[in-house]
Parts: sequence; C-alpha cells; structure tokens
Amino acid sequence: MKHLLLAPVAALTLLTSLPAAAQFQKPEDAIKYRQGAFVVMAAHFSRVAAMAQGKVPFDAKAAAFNANIANSLAALPFTAFGEGTDKGLPHRAKPEIWKEAAKYKAAADKMVTEMGKLDAAAKTGSLDAIKAAAGGVGQSCKACHDDFRAEKYSN
Repeated sequence: MKHLLLAPVAALTLLTSLPAAAQFQKPEDAIKYRQGAFVVMAAHFSRVAAMAQGKVPFDAKAAAFNANIANSLAALPFTAFGEGTDKGLPHRAKPEIWKEAAKYKAAADKMVTEMGKLDAAAKTGSLDAIKAAAGGVGQSCKACHDDFRAEKYSN
C-alpha cells in the first residue's frame, strides 16, 4: 500500500517542482526544499544500494521501484542553490558550490546521469547490472560530497 502512494506523490513532486526556482519566496524555502529532496532521494537510493551490497535480500520489483523514485528526484535539489541560498538556515553546502558553479553543475549532472543508469539497470531486473550502476551513483555522490558538502552544519 505504501508503494502505491509513493509513486503518485513522487510524480506530483516532480511536476510541481519543475518551476521550483521561481517558487522560492525566501532563501530559507530553497534550503528546505533541497534538503528534503536530497533526503528522500538518498532514502530510495540506499534501499537499492543495500540490495547491491548484499545487506538485504534482492527484490527486483523493490529495486526498480526505488531506483525509479530516486531517479525522478535526482535533478530536483539543484534548482535550489540560487543566489542567497548559502545563508539563512543551517546547511552543509560548502561555499565552493557558488564559487565553483561550473564544477558543481558538472558534479550534479554526473550524479543525475548515473542515477538514470541505475534506473535503467533496475528495470532489467539484473542484480549484476544494478550492482554496477549503483557503484557509479555511489562514486558520483561521494565525489560531490568530498568537494561540496561540509561535515558540520553551518549557516
């Protein structure tokens, strides 16, 4: 039942957030939005990663469902790193996001691409394909975190 409700919610989130950058009234709204998008995306990716790592039993249907949700959410947080969103609420975004915007965009684009590959792999039902694709997502996430995510919250 939970899975039946998550798909429409994710689809609605995707549709309503496409013009998200224009919807943020305050920088704090953008910070909350991107944090929420990252949390939900990471939760769904971690379910697939746990299967790929053998930490939980493989379930092809659950892997496909979770990879699809993570892929649907992958591009959303990046609309919320606009001007002024480096201050306001506690966050872990490093100043380099704004100082090295092209490098950050390339890292974000890489993660979105890798998440798409995971979604495609999960649709095949092949655990080996999922393992390979999950590794690419994990590497892209780690690279971005290493360069652009602080260990502690700041504001």
